[in-house]
Parts: sequence; C-alpha cells; structure tokens
Amino acid sequence: MAYVFSPESIPTSPEEVLSWIQAGRLAPGAAVGVLSQWTGSAGAAVGREYPESAKETSVDAVLDDLKALVGLGDIKRVVGDIRAFVEIQRLRDEMGLVHTPQSLHMIFTGAPGTGKTTVARLLGQLFKCLQVLPKGHLVEVERADLVGEYIGHTAQKTRDVIKRALGGVLFVDEAYALARGGEKDFGKEAIDTLVATTENHREELLVILAGYPDEMAWFLETNPGLLSRFPIRLEFKDYTATDLVHIARHMLRERDYTLSGDAEINLFTLLNHNEGHWHKNAGNARMVRNLLEHAIRRQAVRLHARQIPLSRHDLMTLSWTDFEGGSGD
Repeated sequence: MAYVFSPESIPTSPEEVLSWIQAGRLAPGAAVGVLSQWTGSAGAAVGREYPESAKETSVDAVLDDLKALVGLGDIKRVVGDIRAFVEIQRLRDEMGLVHTPQSLHMIFTGAPGTGKTTVARLLGQLFKCLQVLPKGHLVEVERADLVGEYIGHTAQKTRDVIKRALGGVLFVDEAYALARGGEKDFGKEAIDTLVATTENHREELLVILAGYPDEMAWFLETNPGLLSRFPIRLEFKDYTATDLVHIARHMLRERDYTLSGDAEINLFTLLNHNEGHWHKNAGNARMVRNLLEHAIRRQAVRLHARQIPLSRHDLMTLSWTDFEGGSGD
C-alpha cells in the first residue's frame, strides 16, 4: 500500500524530503513517489501518454465522472468496492491495525470502444486522489512499444515504458499479442518483465492488461504468474442499442449537432436490429462515432446543394437521409 500523507503534512522540496528521511518521518521507498511528483520520469516517447490533470479533483468528482459514463453498471460497482477497500485499509493502518495488502493490478476484457481506456484513465485519477498512486497519469502501449528486435532489446524497451508509467497506470492494449510468437518470440521477455514489475513496483504502479475476452483467457494460461498477479478482472460488455443512442446524443451535443425525430427512431431501430450481431471489430462506441461522422459529411453535402439561406436549426440537425446508405466505415 502506498505511503499516505495528510494534505497538511507533505514535504515541499527535495531538501525537506531528505530531512524527513533522516528524522524517521518518511520511509526511503516512499520518498521516491514524492520526488517523482516534481521530477517526472524520463523515457522515449512510446505509446500514448495521458498526463495527470493539473486541476485538483476529489474522489467524489472522479466517481461522478465514472457514473456519467453510459452503461458499465458492473464496472462502476467494482470500482466503488475498490475505493471502499482502499479507504478502510488506510484507516486501519492509521489506527495501528493490521491492514491487508492486496494487488490491484487488473485484467480488462471487452471489444474496442466499450470504455476500457476511459475507465483506466479514471482509475489513475481515483488512485491519485486516494493517495495510492503519486501521479495517476496513464501510459497506453501495445506490443510494438514493448517488444524489441534482438536479444536484450525487449527487456530494455519494456523497462523504459515502465519507468515512464511509474506513479500512474500502465495500460497494455491487446496484451495477448505478446504471447502469439511462441516460446522463442521476444514477446515472452516482455511478459516476464511485466510480471516482475507487478511485484517490484506494486506500490507505485497499476498495470492493466486489456483485450478481447477469448484471447485474454488464452493469454492468461500462457504464463503461470499472470493469474495470481492480476486478481481483478473487469468485463466490459457490449453496449445495448439504448446505450448507443445515448452515446450518439452525447457525441452530437459536444459538436453542436442533434438528431431529428425520424433519425433517432431509425438509428435506434438499426442498432437494436443488429444488437449482438456486430462484428467484434465494429467497436461499439467507435462504430457509432463513425456512423455520426459519415452522417455529418452527408448533411454537409445535402445542405451545400440547397439554394436557400440556412438556419441554425438546419446546420445543427441530422435527418435520417444523412444516415441512409452509410456503412460508417
């Protein structure tokens, strides 16, 4: 469990950190997490990094952002359980009771576009607010960011990525790709390095492995250490047609567009008819975004061809004719 400070008792400079260590007020291991808040971590620009927010937030604010996401009922419940566990263990620690350390590394399973990266980013923010992680930023990588081209290269690449992620969340998307090359593939070296990291840096890093359910089930069987070191499994189910229409409304509202009555009814009918039958690469929310972007382009063509002045309503409204004939690809 991360070293916990009260807001009124945090060292404010490297010199003060040193004096706290000498006075026995701060463990050397915890000092690393404090110093990383000022110095950051070096490394090559690999993968995608979502920096910690400069805006101060709170546990409740992060959970409100989570609750605002469409669907994900089971995910929200588990995150609430994790929050309760962390806070109770902290209170037990403060009162001198034995606290139960628990690995919080996670497996996310689900199709693309079901909210995995968004939830990972919110978890980083939540754990920063709970003082479990000092920074809470998210570093998102895939096989190419971890696997090298010659012996010894992979371990170094993986360690460089881990160094950038320390203090926050390391999100490995399509993690099963690391094991697809067999025993002699360099991906195995990346897996071994990640497994070691979950123990060596368990107090300053959250590792999340993500991918399709079937492929991730196979992947977990390829390395005995994965099952025990990633005890929290979150399943991101495909959105329902109702969920997807809510997502579409939200996406359009952000762009100052809206659906006409016939467009909303027909969009729901289309999504409902195909519910459970989308190709696994369709992407759920991403698929909806593609449909909307296609409709916005068709609306522009339709409006541009008109010879009369356009109103604000005309510019904002998507009709079903803007969707018809579009695959969303």
